[in-house]
Amino acid sequence: MKMQYGAYIAMAGIGLYAMFVGEIISVFYFMSDQTFATFEPESKILQFISIGAAPGLVMSGTSYMLARKFGSKQIGWLVIAGGIVLLVGMSYAYTILDSIDKDYQVFTVIITPPLFIVVSIPVMIVGALLFRIKKRPKKYF
Repeated sequence: MKMQYGAYIAMAGIGLYAMFVGEIISVFYFMSDQTFATFEPESKILQFISIGAAPGLVMSGTSYMLARKFGSKQIGWLVIAGGIVLLVGMSYAYTILDSIDKDYQVFTVIITPPLFIVVSIPVMIVGALLFRIKKRPKKYF
């Protein structure tokens, strides 16, 4: 079965979500163990959002836009998988929040996991919208 361009774009979105989750979890662990140097978590978290989560959302949206006219179960499942990666990863990151040093528990750090848990739900809904398959019009010429 030949894959559509939207499927490759959706796979890139999954990769970007996984990268973002890995970055957030690793920086949260760093902040929970870190006691010897100064560290600005706001700028690092915003950097991770701009290089991981934001492009991942763009990839999911692009996949949806490419496949929305006729629907695609394959692309729908890939977009839903990206939402699940984001949901599970941010749920785990949320459990690490209590172990982070109080000096680093700033607004950006505290809001990131719940914000992206909420963002993952519409991503999965958009993927589910692609399950509506419509018949392609016949082209005679």
